[in-house]
Amino acid sequence: MSVLLEFAMFPTDKGESVSPYVSQIIKMIHDSGCDYQLTPMGTIIETDTLSAAMQVVESAYQILDQAGCDRIYSSLKLDIRKGKGGRLKGKVESVRDKIGEVRC
Repeated sequence: MSVLLEFAMFPTDKGESVSPYVSQIIKMIHDSGCDYQLTPMGTIIETDTLSAAMQVVESAYQILDQAGCDRIYSSLKLDIRKGKGGRLKGKVESVRDKIGEVRC
């Protein structure tokens, strides 16, 4: 099974710049060993199970909660597919191949 999770999570009560909080979440994801891709609007991870993906979300919440955040925004999108892994990179490569984009 492959679970792609695109999510954003950040405090809404800590001012205009929340990168100090988001960076703690990204470090946790990096340390977890999940394949991930950071984007300007969120982060995409790939896990083998839905419960593993939800554990990343729970851990992200715990980080912000322990940092004293009283209000936390989050959005999640899931793409769950049986059987096929490596989709975080594979889906992008498939589209690039079809449009003839040169890879760096």
